[in-house]
Amino acid sequence: MGQTLSDFQVMRQISQVFFTGMMVVAIIVALSGCADLVYYRQAAAGQWELWQARRPIAEVLADATTSPELRQRLEIAQALRDFASAELILPENSSYRHYADLQRTWVVKNVFAAPELNLEPRQWCFLVVGCLSYRGYFDAEAADRLAAELRAAGDDVYVADITAYSTLGWFEDPLLNTFIGWPTGRLAELMFHELAHQRLYIADDTAFNEAFATAVGQLGAERWLKEHGTMRERQEYAADLQRRQQFLRLTAETREQLATLYASAQSAPEKRTGKEHILGALRERYQTFKQDWGGYAGYDRWFTQDLNNAKLAGVSTYYRQVPAFLALFEREGQDFAAFYKAAETLGELPPAEREAGLRELLPTSVSFQRVHTDNF
Repeated sequence: MGQTLSDFQVMRQISQVFFTGMMVVAIIVALSGCADLVYYRQAAAGQWELWQARRPIAEVLADATTSPELRQRLEIAQALRDFASAELILPENSSYRHYADLQRTWVVKNVFAAPELNLEPRQWCFLVVGCLSYRGYFDAEAADRLAAELRAAGDDVYVADITAYSTLGWFEDPLLNTFIGWPTGRLAELMFHELAHQRLYIADDTAFNEAFATAVGQLGAERWLKEHGTMRERQEYAADLQRRQQFLRLTAETREQLATLYASAQSAPEKRTGKEHILGALRERYQTFKQDWGGYAGYDRWFTQDLNNAKLAGVSTYYRQVPAFLALFEREGQDFAAFYKAAETLGELPPAEREAGLRELLPTSVSFQRVHTDNF
């Protein structure tokens, strides 16, 4: 998910929020170049558009023109929001107490990039949050321009349509039309994931932040469905998780093959040929998985558009450390308070020690390869 700004909440009223946001942007602009000025201007404009579109849930529910389908989804979302704070010990604030219809299927577009013959993603650095392995845009044309520039420079590029993101508690994130219609298990996972970013965020460590939030989202969704879900919802979510397991194993194996190829002594042209062969085999294997899934086509777009190093690196960034966090949850007796404390302790370590601490958890986490994929 995209992240912006800092790990604490400010201001309640829209006017106060807007003033605070503009102050942050003004400080950033003062310290940035012209290119950054343009970037932060579109970010501020996009955030303001989102605030303007939101309405209190109570108001939407009381509106006679609200469809029965939307009414039902909002009621479920409010129950999930209560559960998040009461049972998962996630922040109690006004996030997800409003609804906004953006009249489009995405909220931001994230641009990922990686060298043609290297899986290491490019980094972009920002004030407060540090460096991230993507650059997010409310402005679709601006995202496309950056993508074109990166492709012209020789990079592999992937532009992802993102359905939700967290402002890490700075602002009151609303429910959006981009995800409100999702199945209950996926909706729960997404909301808990984004609220988890408000619970813990480590600057300059995208992999840690996303894996932690992914684990919280999944664990919380499973607990909700166990206590409140129907049999059909539990089966639907279990099937979805199984498909995601298989998808991640498939892409992980492909990354390993590409990493071996790129590290070899072959010439650049030979590596390019080998890369195309490996990616072609990935597409073929996916078709086999689709047959096993009864024709489920939810990943078709992912496999047909921009299948390259940038896309594979993005998957790795979000999910590589998830098994370690799931193992940590088990180690802490499936207690969320203890789990958060242990994760915070890991987050306080220097980067190398933090990475080592997560690796130490992996031998006991093989059976916990369960993940969150709201950006596919």
